[in-house]
Amino acid sequence: MLIGFYLLLMFTVGRCTNDQDLVIETAVGQHVTLTCDRQKSSEASETLFWIRLVSGNMPEFLGGTFNFDYDGVNATPRIRAYQAPGTFLLNINKAELSDTGVYYCIKVAALKMTFLKGTFLRIKGPEPDITAIIQDFPSDPVHPGDFVTLQCSVLSDSEEKTCPEDYSVYWFRAASDGSHPSLIYTQRHSSDECGSPDHHTSQKCVYSLSKNISSSDAGTYYCAVASCGEILFGNGAKLDVEVLNMMDLETTNTMPLLFKQMLQQPAQIGKVCREMRAH
Repeated sequence: MLIGFYLLLMFTVGRCTNDQDLVIETAVGQHVTLTCDRQKSSEASETLFWIRLVSGNMPEFLGGTFNFDYDGVNATPRIRAYQAPGTFLLNINKAELSDTGVYYCIKVAALKMTFLKGTFLRIKGPEPDITAIIQDFPSDPVHPGDFVTLQCSVLSDSEEKTCPEDYSVYWFRAASDGSHPSLIYTQRHSSDECGSPDHHTSQKCVYSLSKNISSSDAGTYYCAVASCGEILFGNGAKLDVEVLNMMDLETTNTMPLLFKQMLQQPAQIGKVCREMRAH
């Protein structure tokens, strides 16, 4: 139903007078004003409306006015729609991330609807200060019972820190059968794991995941950092678990015994030779 409504707006109610929609970017907490031209008309039935389309939501009515001079104001705690000389304004106070969307100014005359202006408004939040996520992994295959430690180095720029909260570190494992990664461990950021490798503005924090390996632990391990509402993934560390078969185990158990017998054999031969000389 929602898709059908969008198609109706786009194709059946008239074209925009400006084929190129505007794109406006601003930061959280800023003041935003959208402007729509208002030309006086002798038709008393003409009205103007501001609506907002946000992905996943129904179209939202924000305010309306007449095409003649009118003092009425449509207002919510943060959004106001009102007239100014020759314009119909939409004012957003202290923009929030949820205000990101497409804003349309629409003119309705009798049964005809015309899109006067479309604006894509993008509200940008704080950007993560993470510059790189590097994972270290064993270069050789491991075997069941081995104790393995995976390391994740998180590099950040302390001068660019804009997030009010510290980040969190998550470990995921994608099994070898191609299944979706599953969360296996969570760590909170701690200054105990951090240092300044190059200069005072950069920071390197090292996090570890250690465990005794079983045959079911094979797969690719990902270190992910959640910061500023975003999740950043590392390059992944593939862990190959090599399981010894019965022949390998028999060979492994037999070799020390054969080696011991080889060491003992010269002594036994010498003993026999001495006994023969004695007779």
